[in-house]
Formats: sequence, structure tokens, C-alpha cells
Amino acid sequence: NEHQRAGRMRVFGVSNWTPERIEAANAYARAKGLSGISAVSNNFSLARMVEPVWAGSLSASDPEFKAWLARTQMPLLAWSAQARGFFVRGNPADTADASLVNSWYSEDNFRRLERVRELAAKRGVLPTNVALAYVLHQPFPTFALVGPVTLAETRTTVPALQVALSPEELRWLNLES
Repeated sequence: NEHQRAGRMRVFGVSNWTPERIEAANAYARAKGLSGISAVSNNFSLARMVEPVWAGSLSASDPEFKAWLARTQMPLLAWSAQARGFFVRGNPADTADASLVNSWYSEDNFRRLERVRELAAKRGVLPTNVALAYVLHQPFPTFALVGPVTLAETRTTVPALQVALSPEELRWLNLES
């Protein structure tokens, strides 16, 4: 708050925090007349994070966290929004990348991948575009953090901004219908 009053920052954001921890911090800030947390940066992707990417990493993809984000309209800076390449390289027969396997390989994620590929083929876009559009079409503010390695990867990511998804398609992609 001292830095905020000095004009060096405007808002506070946190990474890998639970809704309960954010609410406790904001209650404390309110009680003390201070500014609270304004944004959170947790993992959020169509693919469910099976095991944490690193110790202490948290996902905001479970139904309870998503409901909290929708209720509070807390902006989410979604890291690993494309599940670290799962929607490009995910293949049950390819287990060469231990991190990808450990964090993203699961039966339900491979079903999501099948649906992403199906919808991408219908729309004439890449599966990664559909997966990223899923992140961007939530009922709360999302900012997808992506990590293209090459300029070509950047070029193939941008079309996701043009993919519109209905609430029904969001539920279908996430195996909710």
C-alpha cells in the first residue's frame, strides 16, 4: 500500500493463491483501510492439471474456483493457458516429455483433446485455437498467458482471438455435457 500511495503501482495481484486466502487478505485490507488483491494468476486451461507443474502451483479450473471467479469477477491471468503444449503434442503413445505426461496426461484430458480436435476441424482452425478460446470465453475476466517459442507459434496462436464459443460449447469441451 505504501508503494501504491507513492504511485509506483496501481493494483495488487497474486499468483497461486486459493480463493480463501484471497478473501482473507482482502478482509484484512478492508479492516485496516488498505487496498486488497485485484487479480490472481493461477493455472487455467481446458486441460485439467493432473499434478502440479511445480510445487505450490495451483489451478483455477475446478468448478468451485470457477464459480468463485464468476461471482467475484476477479480477473484471472491464466498461466499455461494452453496446457504447456498438450493440445499440440498430447498423445497417449508419446511419453517422452515427463513433465507433460505428469501434469496433463489423463483419460479426461484426452477426451477433451478429442473434442477440441473435432470442433477445430468443423471451424477450420487449429486445436490450440479452440483450447485458447475456451480460456478467453469464461464468465469472468481472463487474460491468457501463452508461451510461444517461435514467431511461427505466435502466428498460429493469434487466430484464437477470432474463435467464438457458446456457453453450450464451453460445457461440451469441458465434458460437462
